[in-house]
Amino acid sequence: MKFVAKTLFGLEKVLAKEIEQSGAHSVRIVNRAVMFEGDKSLLYRGNYCFRTALSILMTVSEFRIKTKEDLYRGGLKIKWENYMNAESSFSVVPVINSTVFSHTGYPALILKDAIADYFRSKKGIRPSVDTKDPDIVVNLHISNDAVNISLDSTVIPLYKRGYRKEQPEAPLNEVLAAGIIMLSGWDGSVDFLDPMCGSGTFPIEAGLIACKIPAGRFRKHFGFMRWRDYDPDLFQNIKTEADNLISDSSAMIYASDISEKAVRQARSNISEAGLQELIKPELIDFKDISQGDHGMYIFMNPPYGLRLQPEEIDELYSMIGSTMKHKFPGSTGWIITPNREALKNIGLKPSEKFVLFNGALECLLLRYDLYSGSRKPVVSSQKSV
Repeated sequence: MKFVAKTLFGLEKVLAKEIEQSGAHSVRIVNRAVMFEGDKSLLYRGNYCFRTALSILMTVSEFRIKTKEDLYRGGLKIKWENYMNAESSFSVVPVINSTVFSHTGYPALILKDAIADYFRSKKGIRPSVDTKDPDIVVNLHISNDAVNISLDSTVIPLYKRGYRKEQPEAPLNEVLAAGIIMLSGWDGSVDFLDPMCGSGTFPIEAGLIACKIPAGRFRKHFGFMRWRDYDPDLFQNIKTEADNLISDSSAMIYASDISEKAVRQARSNISEAGLQELIKPELIDFKDISQGDHGMYIFMNPPYGLRLQPEEIDELYSMIGSTMKHKFPGSTGWIITPNREALKNIGLKPSEKFVLFNGALECLLLRYDLYSGSRKPVVSSQKSV
């Protein structure tokens, strides 16, 4: 079986590693997605466990076309009764980049007709189209003359974990938060701090990683549950196997914010995720926090400046840099922001940079290795030739 797992730009390698570790075959990275092969159990496991996937599509047919009639005939050849009944509702989501069609919506109509005619010729009735809550979501991808028809096994995007009860204006995407943590190399063996935690996305995703809690544990529905070949016993076995790996965290996870509302929202979401004993958000300013005896990983999604004056943003980012440098020697700081000008006020040189997207916003993710005093230069032992 062929699958495509979609993700956010910049997280393809992180997702590919997750997929490889799950036992998949023929793993291949493409733009904002990873292609791979596996069986039904891997499809279920991916939806339940992958932290950096947005959705997983299962390919049901691939072919090439020269005319719109070719698309119709190709759609008729698929054995749709393997996945749905004549009484099922469905929708078609098109992604079209082809000279064969001048209108994006037209190929979707052709495939809808092919599916409806397939059942009418076999069962005498045709399934209904439902764009709001369909039983089956069919993905139609046409690139030039290449057609890929797949089923969306997820439907409700996987970043919607199910633990978020309190929703701020601009929450950090859960997949992005998990991806940043995994990209950093943090594995739950050292302490974690988010001093601008907002509604708690960073610390919650860190808690799930540290305790080996599956990302989909709080969800009640996945798209494949409405497929005709859904195997509830197999899925239950997958869930039990994954849930049996849940353990206590060996690291402390700290979260704080200067906003009472944010701390209240974070507490609610953390409780919903069952992490209230591990993460206890505090109302405190970052500049008033000091680390303990050991270095830690610090993750921040500071205000971008949309609701603050430029001088306030400059002062905030200057405080972030100064606090990290003077109060967190031996720690590693990670900051994500789209505000490149504000980053200049950090006053520290990043050791790594990544380009990521938070929604439509292009962001920089920067790593800061924090040292006490000035960093000693590295002297090479090799003689120049």
